[in-house]
Amino acid sequence: MFMKRPLAIAAIVAAMIYPGIASGQETIKVGNTMPYSGPGSAYSEIGKVMKAYFDKVNDEGGIKGRKIEFLSYDDGYSPPRTVEQARRLIERDKVLLLAGTFGTPHNLAIHRYVNMRKVPHLFIGSTGNAWNDPKNFPWTVGWQPNAHIEGKVYGSFLAEHHPNEKIAILMQNDEYGRSFIAGIEEGLGDKVSNIVSRATYEATDPTIDNQIINLHKTGAGVLINLSTPKFTAQAIRKVADLNWHVVHIVPTAAASASQVMQPAGIENSQGIITAAYLKDPTDPRWKDEKGMVDFRAFMAKYAPQANAKSVFSVIGYSMAQATTYVLQQAADDLTRDNVMKVATNLQGVELPLLLPGLHLENKPDDVAPIKSLQLTRFEGETWAAFDPAKQ
Repeated sequence: MFMKRPLAIAAIVAAMIYPGIASGQETIKVGNTMPYSGPGSAYSEIGKVMKAYFDKVNDEGGIKGRKIEFLSYDDGYSPPRTVEQARRLIERDKVLLLAGTFGTPHNLAIHRYVNMRKVPHLFIGSTGNAWNDPKNFPWTVGWQPNAHIEGKVYGSFLAEHHPNEKIAILMQNDEYGRSFIAGIEEGLGDKVSNIVSRATYEATDPTIDNQIINLHKTGAGVLINLSTPKFTAQAIRKVADLNWHVVHIVPTAAASASQVMQPAGIENSQGIITAAYLKDPTDPRWKDEKGMVDFRAFMAKYAPQANAKSVFSVIGYSMAQATTYVLQQAADDLTRDNVMKVATNLQGVELPLLLPGLHLENKPDDVAPIKSLQLTRFEGETWAAFDPAKQ
């Protein structure tokens, strides 16, 4: 009887010192928000596969014997609901960290709150440009190359290889769409005057057909389509309906062969260009490569209900691997401070589904872990690397 009381006090102290670990250090709580419903629901594969990957980690012994408890809540692709769910995760569930929270305006809505609460906010599912600001937001680490980097890649490509083409832009009317523009303009340089029209849409709109019709009327030879999967598929179909022969660029966040190109029509999607940092599971280049073989085996065993051909599944898999790496490295001192120390000192961390030559690399004053992209083009039924000089 007298021995149990000190143990109980020790468990309470441990829970206070290690936020996100249950009494007795049984679990590590990782929080997440994801659009399992609403106009961004195509991205829900990310959350489903993250959950499945942590199940795999738990089956293999967890993090030094502690199981990962992944709490992922639906925000319906609505920033106010993201705020509500993030508060629930931090204040009620007492998660150790947030990982893979999805959406640019959605993460912006919780950015300041999460940093005020000093909760690690890691590997954000967003191309937003705000995630590499450790001076003002020291608890946030992004994931993929930001929209400025991606936009600059597209602008530079067009300035060099399509210098005389008029450019039309379709963009979502929020920070997701706007975040690309400065990069595109920087990449275009003195060709920025080639932009002849910009059209916007709301995430809640049913269709973007009218916007595409109006952009077509400009006579542009290039369409930069800064939209999410649902609207990207609609745009591809409408461009085909109009018989508009255009250099069509879509963002990496909407470049899913199975969830965008197939619904839009494979025949309508030929030649579309995007930028990539991950291996596409439909690309025959990687069919027999060990990382992809392991990924397919994982999907068959742990996530049979998810789409193994979706690049969003690859994103979830890779985000979960990165989160697991951070937890493993921090396992002897699972405080929020130490989690951030590990997450902002990534040195040459290799993930099997990053494109060759890419790895996770950051430092406390430059926390973006991935900074490079490669242009790819949709050919046949998959994305393929291409040399712009030989297009």
